[in-house]
Amino acid sequence: MTTVSELIARSNRLGSDPVNTNYAGGNTSAKGTDADPVTGEDVELLWVKGSGGDLGTLTETGLAVLRLDRVRALRNVYRGVEHEDEMVAALEHCAFGPGGAAPSIDTFMHGLVDAQSVDHLHPDSGIAFATAADGEELTRAAFGDAVVWVPWRRPGIQLGIDIAELKERHPEAIGAILGGHGITAWGDTSDEAEANSLRIIRTAQEYLDAHGRPEPFGARVAANAALPPAERRAKAARLAATIRGIASHDRPMVGHFTDSDVVLDFLASEKAPALAELGTSCPDHFLRTKVKPMLLDLPADASVEDSIARLTELHEEYRADYTAYYERNKVADSPAMRGADPLIVLVPGVGMFSYGANKQTARVAGEFYINAINVMSGAESVSTYRPIDEAEKFRIEYWALEEAKLQRMPKPKSHATRIALVTGAASGIGKAIATRLASDGACVIIADLDLEKARAAAAEIGSTDVAVGLAVNVTDAAAIDAMVQEAVLAFGGLDIVVNNAGVSLSKPLLETTEQDWDFQHEIMAKGSFLVSKATAPILIEQGMGGDVVYIASKNSVFAGPNNIAYSATKADQAHQVRLLAVELGEHGVKVNGINPDGVVKGSGIFASGWGANRAKTYGIHEEDLGKFYAQRTILKREVLPENVANAVSVLTGPDLSHTTGLHIPVDAGVAAAFLR
Repeated sequence: MTTVSELIARSNRLGSDPVNTNYAGGNTSAKGTDADPVTGEDVELLWVKGSGGDLGTLTETGLAVLRLDRVRALRNVYRGVEHEDEMVAALEHCAFGPGGAAPSIDTFMHGLVDAQSVDHLHPDSGIAFATAADGEELTRAAFGDAVVWVPWRRPGIQLGIDIAELKERHPEAIGAILGGHGITAWGDTSDEAEANSLRIIRTAQEYLDAHGRPEPFGARVAANAALPPAERRAKAARLAATIRGIASHDRPMVGHFTDSDVVLDFLASEKAPALAELGTSCPDHFLRTKVKPMLLDLPADASVEDSIARLTELHEEYRADYTAYYERNKVADSPAMRGADPLIVLVPGVGMFSYGANKQTARVAGEFYINAINVMSGAESVSTYRPIDEAEKFRIEYWALEEAKLQRMPKPKSHATRIALVTGAASGIGKAIATRLASDGACVIIADLDLEKARAAAAEIGSTDVAVGLAVNVTDAAAIDAMVQEAVLAFGGLDIVVNNAGVSLSKPLLETTEQDWDFQHEIMAKGSFLVSKATAPILIEQGMGGDVVYIASKNSVFAGPNNIAYSATKADQAHQVRLLAVELGEHGVKVNGINPDGVVKGSGIFASGWGANRAKTYGIHEEDLGKFYAQRTILKREVLPENVANAVSVLTGPDLSHTTGLHIPVDAGVAAAFLR
C-alpha cells in the first residue's frame, strides 16, 4: 500500500468506531516522499486530514498535502503565542500541488512531531483523563512513562511545538493526553500509530473500569427517573414545539430528540444540575453544543403546562447568562455574538433535545453531548470533572479562525431549517412535492396510507437526516395525532404542511352513491381539515410562522361533467384555504392553495381508475389522456407533478412571504377555471 492509501485505511478504521473519536473529530497524518512535478526530485510531504472532514468517511480529496520542510520552517518565523493565529495563513504557502483540503489548525502538531504517522483523537475515555482535576497524576498512574501529559493549550503552532518537544524529551512515549482536549499518538509506521492510539484508548477505559466509583453522578433522584417509553415520547412531542421555538429565537433551528439510557440516567442523578452548569470541555463538543445546556429544573412528572411555563422562564435566564458570558470575555476584535439560545435542552424523565442548522448537525450535537456525559462520568468516577475555564472556551468559540470557517460555509438553500409534512406523498404529486422541498433544503415527512411505500419514497430522497416515511390514515384523528407526534420527534417541529392526500371517482350524479360521496369527502375535505387541526397548534406554539398548502384542483371552480363528488370536495378544500388564511394569519401562518389539472403522469388517482373513467367520458384512449388535457389548455402543455411541486416551493419560499389566501392555477391555462 502507498503512504496515502495506508493513511486513508487507518483513518477510516479509527473514525468508524465512536469509541475512538466523535463525528468529524480528530485528525490523522502521514509523512512520506513524492516526486516534485517541476524538478522531478523527491520531496518530503505531509498528508493530513483537512479541516472539517470526518475520519470515518475520509477519502484522498479530504487530505491537505503540504511540503514538510516548509511546515517545519515555520518555527523560524513564529513570533510567539500572541501572534500564532497568523501562522495559519502561512500554511497556504506550504501547500504541495493544486487542490487538496484546507489544512486544519492541528496541522502544526502533525508536521512538527517527529514521527512518520500521527493520530489526534477525541475518545471519551481519554477526555475523561484530560478533564479530571488530577489528570496528570492519573495519566502517570495509568500509563507510566508510555504517555505524557500536556497541559491545556489552545490548538495551534505552540501546542504543536510543545508536543514535539515533549516527544523529544520522552523517546519512550507512544503518545500524550492533551489537557481539556483529547489524545495524540504516534508511530514509525501507520500500523504502529494506530496500535498506539488504540492502546491509549483501551488502557484509559480499563483504568476507569477498574478504579472508578460505581455511581459517579451520585445518588439517583427518584423524582427525575425516566418515564415509561410511551409516556415520555408523548410528553416530548407536546414539549417539542415550545423547545424548538426557544432554540430558534435568534435563528431557525432543526431539532433532534434522544431518550437513550445514558441521557435518562444522567438526568436522574444527584450531580446532573451542577455538572450541566459546568458545561463541556473538548472544543469539538462545545462548538456543537454551546458551552452548557439548558436544564429543566422540574421533576419528571411535572405537567406539560407547568413545564412549558418554566422552560419559558429558563430561556430568558439562559439568554441573559449567555449574553453576560459574552460580554465578560469579548475583546476588541471578537466576532459579534452568534445567538444566545441553547442548543441542548435537557428534560428530566423525558430526554434531550438538540438543535442545529440541519438535522445532521442537530443529531451530531446530541451525540456530542452524550460524549460529554461519558466524559463527565469517567472523570467523576476517579476524580473531579474540571473542564477548561470559560475564558478559554470563549477564545475557542469566538476564535477569529472559527469565525472565518463559518463565513466560508455555502449560502443556505431557500428552505434550509424548514420542516415539511406532505400527506399522500409516496407517489405522484405528493412525492414530487417532497422531493422538491428536500432539494430546496427542507427536512420532509412522507406521510402515506402505505407505510412501506412511504419509507421507500423517503429513502429515495435521502437519509433519515433528510426524509422519513410515516403511516397515516387522514380520516382518523387518532392516527393523525400519532403521525404528527412521530414527525415532531423526527425533526423537532413543523413549518410546512401540505394537504395532498386524495382519491377520486368519476361518476355522473345519478350513478354517484352516498358511499362514493362520503368516501371522497372523508379523505379530502375531512382529512385536510383534521391534518390542519392537528398541526396548527405546533405552528402556533413555535412562534416561527409557517405555511399550510392545500392541493385542491381546477375542478374546485370548474363545472366539469361526471365528477360531482370529487369537485364538491375540492371546492370544500378551496374554501378551507380562505377560512384558515384568515384564522391563522395572526400567528404568521400563511395558507394557500394550488389548483392543478390533468396531472396524469405518476398519479395514483389516475392509475386507480379515474384516468380510465375520464378517458371514457371524453371518448379517447386512456394512454392519450395527458396529451388530450394538454391540447385543451391555452399553453398546450401537459401538466406534470413537478410543475405542482414548483408552485409549492415558490409559495413556501422566501419570495412570497406576504402572500396568503391565494389559489395558484397549475393547469397550463384553462379559461373556464380562471379565478375572478
